[in-house]
Amino acid sequence: MLEFIKQLAVEAGKRVLAGGARLTAADIRSKENPADMVTVVDREVEAFIRGEIEKTYPAHGIYGEETGRAREGAEFRWLIDPIDGTTGFIHGFPYYSVSIALLHRGRREAGVVFAPALGELFAAEQGGGATLNGRPIHVSNCTEMRNALLATGFGCVRARRRPDNFDYLPEITRSVQDIRRCGSAALDLCNVAAGRFDGYWEFALQPYDIAAGTLILEEAGGIVSDIAGGGNWPEQGFVATNGKLHRALLAYFK
Repeated sequence: MLEFIKQLAVEAGKRVLAGGARLTAADIRSKENPADMVTVVDREVEAFIRGEIEKTYPAHGIYGEETGRAREGAEFRWLIDPIDGTTGFIHGFPYYSVSIALLHRGRREAGVVFAPALGELFAAEQGGGATLNGRPIHVSNCTEMRNALLATGFGCVRARRRPDNFDYLPEITRSVQDIRRCGSAALDLCNVAAGRFDGYWEFALQPYDIAAGTLILEEAGGIVSDIAGGGNWPEQGFVATNGKLHRALLAYFK
C-alpha cells in the first residue's frame, strides 16, 4: 500500500510542477477567505489523485481539500491535500507539497508527503518508521528551548479566528534560537521528523493538512498533541515536537 501512495504522490507532484510552469493569473482565485488561494492546478491534481484511488480502491472513502468528502462511512479513508502551500506555489516559492494519507477505522496507517520542487519524498507506515527519499529519519536531540529552531503558521490570523497565533509568537520567539514560517504544515511536520526543526505549532489546521505529516513525525520519534497536551487536535490547536521539548512548548499556551 505504501508503494502505491508513494508512486501516486510522485505522479501528482509531476503534475504540480507542470501546472506551475503554465500558471497564469486567470488560473488563480480566492476562496471564501480572500487570503486563501486556490488554482486550477490544485483542482486538477486532486482530481487525478481521487481518480487513481477510486480506480484501484472503489469502496474507499476520500476527503480532499478541494472536492470534499465521499463514502464517509467506509472502513478505509483517504485524506488528500493536492498542494499544501498554495500561496508559495503561486509565487514560485518551492516549499509546497502533495500530502496523501490512508486511514483504517480512523487510525493513520500510511502517509506520504512529496515536495516536488525540492525533490523530497517523505513516507511512513504504522510501525515501520519514517523515511526521506528511502533513508530512515529521526527527530532531533534538542532538549532546551533556547537552542530550538521552531516552525509555525498563521492560518488563524488570515481566517480571523481565535486563538490568534500573534498572542503567543512574541514570547516564544524571545525564548528560542529562531522561528521559521514557510507555508506548508505537511512539510513543517516532515522537517521536524527529519530533525531540521525541533518543533512546530499552529492553529486553524484541517485534517488533510496534517494526516500524513503526523504519522511521519510519530514514526520518526516525535509527539503531537493539542495545546493542552491532549488528543483533540487540530480542533483545539496543534503542537508537534521532537518529544524532548513538548512540555516546554506547551507551557506557552497555558
